[in-house]
Amino acid sequence: MLGRPVASGPRAGSTPKPIRLPRRRAPPLYRFPMDELTTWIVLALAGMVAGVINTLAGGGSLLTVPILVFLGLPATTANGTNRIGVLFQNIMSTLRFRREGFDGLRGAWPVLIPVMIGSAIGATLASRISAALFQQIFGVAMIALLYPMLRSARPATKDPPAAPRSGFGNSLIFVGIGVYGGAIQAGVGLFLIAALARSGLDLVRANSIKVVIIGVFTLVAVPVFIAHGHVDWTLASALIVGFALGGEIGARAAIQGGERLIRPVLVFAVLTMSGRMLGLY
Repeated sequence: MLGRPVASGPRAGSTPKPIRLPRRRAPPLYRFPMDELTTWIVLALAGMVAGVINTLAGGGSLLTVPILVFLGLPATTANGTNRIGVLFQNIMSTLRFRREGFDGLRGAWPVLIPVMIGSAIGATLASRISAALFQQIFGVAMIALLYPMLRSARPATKDPPAAPRSGFGNSLIFVGIGVYGGAIQAGVGLFLIAALARSGLDLVRANSIKVVIIGVFTLVAVPVFIAHGHVDWTLASALIVGFALGGEIGARAAIQGGERLIRPVLVFAVLTMSGRMLGLY
């Protein structure tokens, strides 16, 4: 008995099955339910808040970098895109401090060279030592550095120094901060404020010097990220606006509020950053 022939095509009167084409992946900006303009505005607002935090204390990038990653950027591109905003924040805050009589550029010169030397060492060590180990070491160190920051609550002298003290020991401290900045970077402003406060500067003047140093740090790093294509310029434009506004607002707040405003923001930023480094959350 012969079997029925196998049909080689669709039977008469049958409806052919539709061909399913592979779905195209949406660009990063559309991976969550917000349109392009809303995304830009939200990112600019986040940049403004981060800029204020960075100027008053440090660690503001803990807010913006995760948002960029959430938008779909790879971690390196998120880091590079964020650095563009940070650069403009430090430029704006440096200019505002200078207009108000706090010349951070003059005060930064004595420590800029040790910090940059340390940065080169840190960048080298970063490829050889676990980033997790670095974070644990500096997470503990950051809590210890609360003391010099809080100690500056004593009444300021009549003529406070305009620049940190020089000396071999002080230079070593700033080399160490540069090592951290070259290896990790996040929260380096908190270490700078602590070291500058230890050198006898009030927190307002310490902030004016800090933004200059971090501005130089960032200016050196940004061309590298751009050359390797690790900057999303659409999202960077939102961060430029937000961070620049935050730098201006933060500098004004630091000058008008003084140490009474800066100190609690510093304590909060230090505890948040050290907890993150130690893996507490």
